[in-house]
Amino acid sequence: MKKIFTYPLILLAVLASTTHFVQAQGCVAVRNMSSCSLTYDSTTNSKWQLSLNYRFFESYKHFRGDHEEKERVENGTQVINHDNSILLGVLYSFNNRLSAGVTIPYLYIDRSSMYEHKGNNSGERYHTSSKGLGDLRISGYYNVLPSNHKTFLTVGLGVKLPTGNYNYKDFFHKRGSQDQDTLVQLAVDQSIQPGDGGTGAIVEFDFAQQVGRNFQVFATGMYMFNPRNTNGTLRSPNLVNNIPLSNEMSVVDQFLFRLGGRYLVNKFQFALGGRYEGIPVEDVFGKSDGFRRPGYIISLEPAITYSSGKHTFGINCPIALERNRTQSVLDKRRTEVLGTYQHGDAAFADYLVSLSYVYRL
Repeated sequence: MKKIFTYPLILLAVLASTTHFVQAQGCVAVRNMSSCSLTYDSTTNSKWQLSLNYRFFESYKHFRGDHEEKERVENGTQVINHDNSILLGVLYSFNNRLSAGVTIPYLYIDRSSMYEHKGNNSGERYHTSSKGLGDLRISGYYNVLPSNHKTFLTVGLGVKLPTGNYNYKDFFHKRGSQDQDTLVQLAVDQSIQPGDGGTGAIVEFDFAQQVGRNFQVFATGMYMFNPRNTNGTLRSPNLVNNIPLSNEMSVVDQFLFRLGGRYLVNKFQFALGGRYEGIPVEDVFGKSDGFRRPGYIISLEPAITYSSGKHTFGINCPIALERNRTQSVLDKRRTEVLGTYQHGDAAFADYLVSLSYVYRL
């Protein structure tokens, strides 16, 4: 039978940093949540599938709500994140219904700013960075319609483990008592922490419907529940106010949804869809105290997949159409305490590049 369901699951993920989220991401810490599976092939007899995903983006455009603060770039005070993350995946199929996989993230993120060091008025830009293992994911998948060759539906359930360092530290440049340059070791920004310190539950679905001979419509979704409130990592060693836990980093939920169509031409698949991802203002379970930068990105996502024998290669490039840094719980509490409207900002990327490779044993 001709292969019909060679199905690219090039997801973020976002995120995470679980984490960077990170898909058109940036200071909104959407972590790389790409699936450990790039393709689903209803005709393959392969039990094992190995995958590699690489993601890169540069965030530098500041938004407060959906308003872009263009003066940050014009004045040279923008925060710049260069995010590089790699996902290693192993997927095992028990039969044509059940499979399970492990995803291991490794990341390197460089961040440059003025405000975190000597202040925007100093005109001096310095770098901090983080690297290392992120939060590991273990997932199980169930093929709901294994004998249907025109409709494909898989549901997944997984767990995210807090294997990444969520109190990663680097050196910041500060002014000393005699105006000298002084290095101080502090926790890096939440957006570049390798982990978040939470044990999370992940639910997923992947749907595709054959329409005609070579065209499919598809929908995919993922939500990560992260019930831990805060993780104990301090944003600043001397931040004091009367809002409990406001100096600690929040442990956040994350979501990613995609809808679109794809066209099959020989060994190539060309896809185009919409992508909606981000971090909610409040988590579904547990409290939402502490510092977070909630927000969402709506993107147009073209993708190309090429399959030959046991090998599959893919590239997708979400291009941001709308970016919104929403008002956080902490922003709302500060508004009540101070009596003036408070709404933090965040830096976003224009686009994200994701490269994937899968080998079926």
